[in-house]
Amino acid sequence: MKTLTITRPDDWHLHVRTGAVLQTVMPHTARRFARAIIMPNLKPPVTTVAQALVYREEILQAVPTGLDFSPLMTLYLTGSTTADEIKKAAESEHIHAFKLYPAGATTNSDSGVADIKAVYPLFAAMERHDIPLLIHGEVTDDACDIFDRERVFIDAYLSDITRNFPALRVVLEHVTTTEAVQFVQDADANIAATITPQHLLFNRNAILAGGIKPHYYCLPIIKRESHRLALVAAATSGNPKFFLGTDSAPHLTSLKETACGCAGCYSAHAALELYAEVFEGANALDKLEGFASFYGADFYRLPRNSGTISLEKTVWKVPSAYGEDNLSITPLKANEELCWKLG
Repeated sequence: MKTLTITRPDDWHLHVRTGAVLQTVMPHTARRFARAIIMPNLKPPVTTVAQALVYREEILQAVPTGLDFSPLMTLYLTGSTTADEIKKAAESEHIHAFKLYPAGATTNSDSGVADIKAVYPLFAAMERHDIPLLIHGEVTDDACDIFDRERVFIDAYLSDITRNFPALRVVLEHVTTTEAVQFVQDADANIAATITPQHLLFNRNAILAGGIKPHYYCLPIIKRESHRLALVAAATSGNPKFFLGTDSAPHLTSLKETACGCAGCYSAHAALELYAEVFEGANALDKLEGFASFYGADFYRLPRNSGTISLEKTVWKVPSAYGEDNLSITPLKANEELCWKLG
């Protein structure tokens, strides 16, 4: 196959930051995706409809002229979120979900929820107003091994959430384990999951073997090969519960390559190309369109896109960095060759 053409896809989990970083990364996403669920973990976090609408305008201003892209905004769930704000969010055409970060789980999650059961009344309000809950599914207990935090979260919290709020639409974001895949497969139709390119492409050797490689470090952390294979099987299965969410997370190279580097992989520069590599490797290119273009839109109850996008089977080299001078962002697979290229 020399050319792959699919319905224009969407990214159902994306970080674009703000300011100069936003200006640098937004063109990559807008060239590949028609829409994206925008994460609210800025500093300070985006916790109200009013804040989200201001942020939305900033994102739109960063979209290159001639490209059609719609940011789908989310609100950061905190212990101070009110039922009235949930109602306002559900009534806004631009707000599409709330994001739950366990406090301290990942980048800019300090304002997250420390006691998940304490926000059950907010889950009830979300269920009542039919607005989805997006979950970073990891416990933050220091006694829990970092490679077990997703599995423990499912056992300790997610099972109870889905049992107590059976009509609540939930996305378990960036799943990384066999246990997470199994949970989503066995759950009701209103439970779904996103899968990132890095968790499909790599196991934990990518971070640790032959030296520490900070640009492969993300949270949830990349797991064993057996888990990667389970994710590939889920993504390429045609099961509509699993859909594309890059979790592309730009950080300055100087903040990644340091004694305490931050978590996040920047993949927006080649997101669709990386997924195509995975699906081709699994002999499942015919399943990519559903995963990338249909299932997420269906879950969020949005119309599928009408345009198309094409990838060409041609080799190209990923740049060493994007941005200039003191705004350098090292992309996933920097200085390496990819076999699919945006047409």
